[in-house]
Amino acid sequence: MATKPGPLSRWPWQDLGNYKYALLAPWAARSTYRFVTSGSGERDLLGFAVLPVLLLRLLYSQLWISVSRHQTARSKHRIVNKSLDFDQVDRERNWDDQILLTALLFYMVNAAAPVAQAVPWWNSKGLVVAALLHVGPVEFLYYWLHRALHHHWLYSRYHSHHHASIVTEPITSVIHPFAEEAVYFALFAIPLLTVVGTGTGSVVVANGYLVYVDFMNYLGHCNFELVPKLLFDVFPPLKYLMYTPSFHSLHHTQFRTNYSLFMPLYDYLYGTLDKSSDDLYERTLHGREEAPDVVHLTHLATPDSVFHLRLGFASIAAAPLAAAAARLRLLRAAAPLACRLTSLLGTTFRSEANRLDKLSIETWVVPRYTSQYLSKDGLYAIGRLIEKAVADAEASGAKANELNRNGELYVIRKPNLKTKIVDGTSLAVAAVLHMIPQGTKDVLLLGDASKVSTVLASALCEREIQVQIVDKDLYDCLKQELRPKLHNHLLLSSSYSSKVWLVGDKLTDQEQRKAKAGVHFVPYSQFPPEPARDDCVYHSTPAVVVPGSLENLHACENWLPRRVMSAWRAAGIVHALEKWDAHECGARVTGVDKAWRAALAHGFRPYDRHGAAGVAKQQE
Repeated sequence: MATKPGPLSRWPWQDLGNYKYALLAPWAARSTYRFVTSGSGERDLLGFAVLPVLLLRLLYSQLWISVSRHQTARSKHRIVNKSLDFDQVDRERNWDDQILLTALLFYMVNAAAPVAQAVPWWNSKGLVVAALLHVGPVEFLYYWLHRALHHHWLYSRYHSHHHASIVTEPITSVIHPFAEEAVYFALFAIPLLTVVGTGTGSVVVANGYLVYVDFMNYLGHCNFELVPKLLFDVFPPLKYLMYTPSFHSLHHTQFRTNYSLFMPLYDYLYGTLDKSSDDLYERTLHGREEAPDVVHLTHLATPDSVFHLRLGFASIAAAPLAAAAARLRLLRAAAPLACRLTSLLGTTFRSEANRLDKLSIETWVVPRYTSQYLSKDGLYAIGRLIEKAVADAEASGAKANELNRNGELYVIRKPNLKTKIVDGTSLAVAAVLHMIPQGTKDVLLLGDASKVSTVLASALCEREIQVQIVDKDLYDCLKQELRPKLHNHLLLSSSYSSKVWLVGDKLTDQEQRKAKAGVHFVPYSQFPPEPARDDCVYHSTPAVVVPGSLENLHACENWLPRRVMSAWRAAGIVHALEKWDAHECGARVTGVDKAWRAALAHGFRPYDRHGAAGVAKQQE
């Protein structure tokens, strides 16, 4: 909200949440009924088009969000190289309010003015009238209104809410207090009401004008330059008629320049043009290549998780999966289509770009799902994708490439690989040790044999904590892997009496029912168990709180809360910060204590939603 919210700052339906769309129901039902029951020559085309156009604008806006975030993650043409945070995401989550307002006003005007109920699909005269009115009154009045909004009284009560976003995204363009947005709509209504009142209106012109305003608004608030210079070379006067993202970004960074709506003409006329506009446009259009220091390779867990990506729905991505569950359920019908589309992608794509001190960090998504790892054909295809991603990371100059799964195959194939592959086992085990309650003498280890379970069992035995195992295959496997002197602390047992259970991916409800009240379930995999007991304690998956200096982090990682990162992902960052010249993949292990101390030294902090004081605390 603005620093000193003025009258009518709150949107009328602010407390309704997503139920605000119920306000449209009676109007949509009325217009649909009238359209169906009227004769072909009497149908109200403009009123009937309101709902489909609203849905189209919502989809259109979301596409701008996704494309913009993908481009800024690539970073080459980024304009403002500053951090976008969770506060901005929260502030801009009501970007659809202006679309809802437009629909409601269209319905009301249409119902009140019979002349609006008889407009045809198309009228070329209306297009000319709307264009002239926009270039003249709308742009001119907006320019002076915008300058007035930068006066201290109005700025502090209204416009400062919009300017709280220094790093703009397309939807930043429509983030205003209600009163300010209502005034803007009054300006944009000048062409619309005029063409209707003069009998030159049409469905295409009325709704096309809205799409034009959306397009120019979103274009100007992108944080990357995308307007080709060829347009200005072919038609030089265009520089007075069309702004660019870099042009408007200067208004958000300098505040007292570049006030124009979409046409810089008025800044030229009244001397408010920022002198660096042309230079910034040239520089950002040319771009700059930024080689990542760390590439985090991840994949999609379930079809729903595609909507939780940073590139997807911003407000959903900014909340843990559990908190976003209700909104994700609404999108579940579209999940199969999203799954199919992402599976067609033949390469990884950049999802996120962060910075920690001088370290550049990127997240690349392998467009495959967990279920596809379980089939032979799927695993082969995924292997090819990951191998290509490792090669791309190597070519881009990455120092560390963090993998969710062991990457020894790539090291064997390319022994001279300069990029270091880090599977994150050491830090993940250290995070698990930290969640084990202090004073624990024995634990029950459940799950499949894996690198993490082996290193975890070894670390526990070295700390003289007895590791009980009920699965003989797991026991035999660990006994072969552990040094003989640690075997005394490894026990094959049929008892489930331990107060601490270290669990992998496949903990069943039946197994959970065998636990006594008060048992601590501590996951050592990236997937937390589904809670089946109210009388037990469920800990987080291995994770750490990131340093405050980690920039541009505004999406949650799966079920983890804000500014908490999985230990596997953090391990690659720590590895690069320490400049360790060795891989951690296959049988290679960095060292549990070594990784933990390095993470703490660089500002990472232990995370556990229950705050258990673990045995690793002794190593801090």
